[in-house]
Amino acid sequence: MDEESNATYLTLDWYTEINKYRYVFFFVMFTLYILIICTNSTILYLIWIHKNLHEPMYIFIAALLLNSVLYSTTIYPKLLTDFLSEIQVTTYSACLFQFFMFYTLGCSEFLLLAAMAYDRYVAICKPLEYQTIMRKTTVGIFLVMAWLVPACHIAVQAIASAEAKLCDSNIKGIFCSNAVYTLQCERSRLITIFGVFLLIDLAILPMLFIVYTYTKIFIVSHRSCKEIRKKTAETCLPHLLVLISYSMFFVYDISIARVKSDFPKTTRIIMTLQIMLYQPLLNPFIYGLKMKDISKHLNKLLSQAKILSCIKT
Repeated sequence: MDEESNATYLTLDWYTEINKYRYVFFFVMFTLYILIICTNSTILYLIWIHKNLHEPMYIFIAALLLNSVLYSTTIYPKLLTDFLSEIQVTTYSACLFQFFMFYTLGCSEFLLLAAMAYDRYVAICKPLEYQTIMRKTTVGIFLVMAWLVPACHIAVQAIASAEAKLCDSNIKGIFCSNAVYTLQCERSRLITIFGVFLLIDLAILPMLFIVYTYTKIFIVSHRSCKEIRKKTAETCLPHLLVLISYSMFFVYDISIARVKSDFPKTTRIIMTLQIMLYQPLLNPFIYGLKMKDISKHLNKLLSQAKILSCIKT
């Protein structure tokens, strides 16, 4: 591509190898998308209707599940359309919008996990002050900041990228992620510097905060009775599992854009599927099965559905 031109239409390179199986892929991905929506929405519904789940910990879980639904909706509709299309193209402006939504919601996941870690820290390390610290106003501020702060950060990157000259029109992936940077003839100093600031502010600092809070939590719980240790494991381990799973994709995503590693296409597909599939599906199963109160309400809901099914038949 001429270095003086700024491409309007982009192609996605992953589809060239699966064209003959595209209807199979469409069916599989459509089924998974419905499964993601249903599983996350079910836990959200349970938290919404049961008053004993209207506590900060469960509100943060609900926000995390809502994030998963929005995450998937940012990717799957375009993906499913591409499977049914002869040519997989997108405009640069649409690509940047997907980039903006993807990373805004992605970074908000770290901040939500940090808020959940703080909630558990106060509950276990400062139980007598919990009601005073974790008020509805505090929870509301945490939720607003978890979505607003990443949106403001990523908007700068998206606007700066919109002005960049493009030397390639072929995206190495199945949607518009950090691979957008590889299309640019020369990455601007603003994008590079602000990208480092974004990485520190929205990923590294929240992760360090989470590690610190959970370290304090496990130290306190280790010194406490068996009942406290059991409660800590029930409420904290699901959060840590989600954090570890999500961090794996994050490290890969940063590597492919910043280090410019030449990952094999199969590796890129597997790692991309983690954020598209594993993470949105993992969250409701972890919280639905591992969180005792949610699991109890879920079992009741399934029992009622089974009884209704038997009555109808």
